[in-house]
Amino acid sequence: MAGKIVIIFDFDRTLIEDDSDRWVFTRMDLTQLFRDLRPTLPWNSLMDRLLEEMHVLGKSIDDIADCLRGMPLHPSVVSVVKQAHALGCDLKVASDSNQFYIRTILEHYGIYSCFSEIITNPAVVDKGRLRIFPYHGSAAPHGCDLCPSNLCKGRVIEQIQVSLSESESKRLIYIGDGGNDFCPTLKLAAGDFVLPKKDFPLLSRISKNSNLVKAKVCEWNSSEDLAKILGKLIECMSNEDKISSSTTQL
Repeated sequence: MAGKIVIIFDFDRTLIEDDSDRWVFTRMDLTQLFRDLRPTLPWNSLMDRLLEEMHVLGKSIDDIADCLRGMPLHPSVVSVVKQAHALGCDLKVASDSNQFYIRTILEHYGIYSCFSEIITNPAVVDKGRLRIFPYHGSAAPHGCDLCPSNLCKGRVIEQIQVSLSESESKRLIYIGDGGNDFCPTLKLAAGDFVLPKKDFPLLSRISKNSNLVKAKVCEWNSSEDLAKILGKLIECMSNEDKISSSTTQL
């Protein structure tokens, strides 16, 4: 019955312990350049510019990958991801990071194959350097005031909902922490769940706009806390589906 559950993870400070973009540029000694350029560029373009500077400084793609492999990902989160996948849950990532960062980290921890889809900014190698492009390009703006121009996670949730067959009656669990996780939260239905991180922007926005949120809210504080809550939630939702299925058969 866990096969009726779709779990969408934010990546930075949710699935992993830190922010992947900041993790890289601080360890490549580009914090000052980041501060200088931050007022002039949107985040996605800024990250691409910092990657260009890394290339100029002689940092290879392998150097960036080695840096990413040092990113902490709590063992309890690795365990619950593997458990959820084994039970048949459909796991996805929706993130404002990028394909290269996410794949490198998840492969390092042996859980990349647990995810059916990684929805994020595309990354390509161009003339020996890594380049980042927006998920929603300028040719097809998403028009959402709640999200950055490069990625509307609310639209991502809508696409996932459309892709599900009405006969499947799947329920969604969305897990996040940032302000850009509020839009997808608003797209969740009454039978869904949102898991916001305590003391982070998503929970604050939910608290101020609780009348707009249909999904049930379960707060979490740490990676260990998240793993416990998610594990129990999967178990409870699976049991509810079993009861519902048995009742229907009667």
